[in-house]
Amino acid sequence: MTKKIALLAGDGIGQEIVAEAIKVLNCLQQDFGFNAELETAAIGGAGYDQYGKPLPDETLALCEQADAILFGAIGGPQYDQLERELRPEKGLLNLRSSLALFSNLRPAILYPQLANASSLKSELVAGLDIMIVRELTGGIYFGQPRGIRVLDNGERQGYNTMLYAEHEIERIARSAFDIAMLRDRRLCSVDKANVLEVSELWREVVSRVAVDYPDVELEHMYVDNASMQLVRAPRQFDVIVTTNLFGDILSDTAAMLTGSIGMLPSASLDQNGKGLYEPVHGSAPDIAGKNMANPLATILSLAMMLRYSLEQSELASVVETAVGKVLDQGLRTADIADGAASVSTSEMGGAVTAALRVLGQR
Repeated sequence: MTKKIALLAGDGIGQEIVAEAIKVLNCLQQDFGFNAELETAAIGGAGYDQYGKPLPDETLALCEQADAILFGAIGGPQYDQLERELRPEKGLLNLRSSLALFSNLRPAILYPQLANASSLKSELVAGLDIMIVRELTGGIYFGQPRGIRVLDNGERQGYNTMLYAEHEIERIARSAFDIAMLRDRRLCSVDKANVLEVSELWREVVSRVAVDYPDVELEHMYVDNASMQLVRAPRQFDVIVTTNLFGDILSDTAAMLTGSIGMLPSASLDQNGKGLYEPVHGSAPDIAGKNMANPLATILSLAMMLRYSLEQSELASVVETAVGKVLDQGLRTADIADGAASVSTSEMGGAVTAALRVLGQR
C-alpha cells in the first residue's frame, strides 16, 4: 500500500536538511521496496512569501490527506516585524493545532561515537537514552486571553494564560505511560505544583491515570529541580512527561547532553498515530545556504516516521543503523566535529545513503 508523505522544508536550513532526507527516502524506495508518494508544500516564511500566510490552505489540505509529514524548519529575521499571526512560527503552531498533534516525542539519545561532543563528562552521559513526552496543543502557547494591553497609567503590559483541561492532561499522560511500558517502565511527571494551580491539577490527573499502569513507576518532580537533575545525573530519567512550555525548555537542555541539537529528532502525534516529524533545532539563518548544517536529526526524524506512523519498524532500524555506521566512519558535520575536520550537509546525507545501500545488499 502506497504511503503519502508531505514534505514541508520551510525556511533557512530546512531546504538543505530535507533534501538529504529525500535522498534517504529515494534509497528506501529503490533498494528496499518502500512504496511512498512524496509531495512538497510551502510553510512558514516560504508560505508567507508565496501565499501571504504562514500556513497556506493548500499546505493544510495536503497534510490532512497525508499519512505522515516530514518538516524542516521555519523562521528568519526578515519575518520578525510581521504581525504575530503572519510570522512563520504561527504556521507550525496552527498546523499542530489543526491536526490535533498533541503528543510530542523528543528522544535524547547519546551515540557512543559522540560522547566527547557532549557538554557533560562522558561518564555522566554514556548510555543516555531519555524520551521526553511534551504536551503540544495546550498550555500557555495556546491559552486565551493573551496579548499586550495598555494600563490606566499608560504602561504596556504583556499577558498570557496557562490553561489545561482534565482531558488534555489525561490523554498526554496515557501517551507517556504507554511509551514507558515499552521502555524501562519509569515515568517522571514534571510540573510546578508548588506555585501553579494548573500544575496542581496536572499532578492530580497524572496520579489518577497511574492507577491504570501499576507496572510503571511514577515520580513527580518540580521543573526547576528537573532542569538541574538533567545536567547533574541525566541517566536517572527514562520517560519524562510535561507541559508544552516546560517540555520546550527541557528538551533543548537534553539536546546538549547528546552532543548537538543537530542530532535530535522529534515526532508530534495525534490520537491515531498520524504524525509530523521534525528535527528539534531551528532554521539557523546564520548558516543557511552554506551547506554546513547537520542533516542527521532530520534523517532520524524520518526513522521515527517509519516506526510510529508508517508501520515500518524494520526500515526505521535500518536507517538508524546507517547513521551509526556513518558516525563509526568518523564523519562529522561542524556542530559535532569538536574542532576536527568536518563534512558538508550534502556529504553527510550522501554518506548515510551509501551506508543504507550497503545494508540493502546484505
